[in-house]
Amino acid sequence: MGKIKILRIINRFNIGGPTYNATFLTAFLGDDYETMLVGGLPEEGESDSLFILEKYNVNPLLIKELVREPNLKSDRAAYRKLKEIIREFQPDIVHTHASKAGALGRKAAKACKVPVIVHTFHGHVFHSYFGKLKTDLFKRIERNLARKSTGIVAISEGQKRELSEIHKICPAEKVKVIQLGFDLLPFHEKRKSEREAVREKYGLKPDDIAIGIVGRLAAIKDHGFFLDVMKQVLATTTKSIKVFIVGDGPDRAPIENRVKELNQTYPNAILMTSWIKDIGTFNAGMDIICLTSKNEGTPVSLIEAQAANIPVVTTDVGGVRDIIDVDKTGFVVPKGDLKTYVEKVTELCENEKIREKMSQNGWNYVHEKFHYTTLVKNMDRYYRELLN
Repeated sequence: MGKIKILRIINRFNIGGPTYNATFLTAFLGDDYETMLVGGLPEEGESDSLFILEKYNVNPLLIKELVREPNLKSDRAAYRKLKEIIREFQPDIVHTHASKAGALGRKAAKACKVPVIVHTFHGHVFHSYFGKLKTDLFKRIERNLARKSTGIVAISEGQKRELSEIHKICPAEKVKVIQLGFDLLPFHEKRKSEREAVREKYGLKPDDIAIGIVGRLAAIKDHGFFLDVMKQVLATTTKSIKVFIVGDGPDRAPIENRVKELNQTYPNAILMTSWIKDIGTFNAGMDIICLTSKNEGTPVSLIEAQAANIPVVTTDVGGVRDIIDVDKTGFVVPKGDLKTYVEKVTELCENEKIREKMSQNGWNYVHEKFHYTTLVKNMDRYYRELLN
């Protein structure tokens, strides 16, 4: 038998879990596979992540018609283009990542009679994104697409439960849990080598507690809640706090206004940095990383933070409990519970011992569990299972 040919289709090359996942699976699956990676470009306000692919010598095929928002004209064009690529490449497996690529890619693969069709849910839109009617429509579409799929990959046990039991997208036996994988060693090493330089760059004094939040400035990430938390922490803590909001997106203007307001009361307490490409170096200077999302798949920023030995505080959404050693590497707080979130951040600010203890646990918890070699090994096994 010749090489196993895989066509991998991703929504868009923006910074986040799907890009890393697709990159590592393309670069490291091994000599038994020939992989072609195709995807769209990031939308406005997002940083493109093609530098990640370059780093691992992956050359993708870019489809400009593959855009995130539903659009009849561009969707039709993208669908036609995907069918052309499938007919030319003749893959044994089409593996799609995230919703738009999953919809158009699986439809095209089914039309072209591809033997194995796999889809990875990186997150989902079944709550906190849209109203009931639109959400129900998306669920119906995904149930139909699941029937067209040979296998479904969930990136956490929590996500598998949501897909099979809560939202009833497909039966549990059709879902395989394969966690994301990353190249985490640079995050760990930079913690020592870059910390002083980063803190100097941002004018941080030795006693300053640096708190960061990394992600798209969009409603689902709930930066409004994050700023509510910071307002209370700044008002009550005895420590000197510096807050960093890393990212960009559609909600930039209202977030910027809130930050200006808070900085009038607490001068220069909060800095918006936009996107930072070398997040490993930036993280080295941080003391706490937060996440306040209303819905998530597997938040990459929390895995990277733990690899850099940074304690985390997060809302209890999506697969976060599958990626955090709860109360040992970070705190998990019920969604919308402002009081508890403020308490946990304040505790980490005030109590250096707890901060130190959580910091030491981070690397040990994530480095093997979320290494890309584990991801590749698990996916290789699953592909062979489905082909047989």
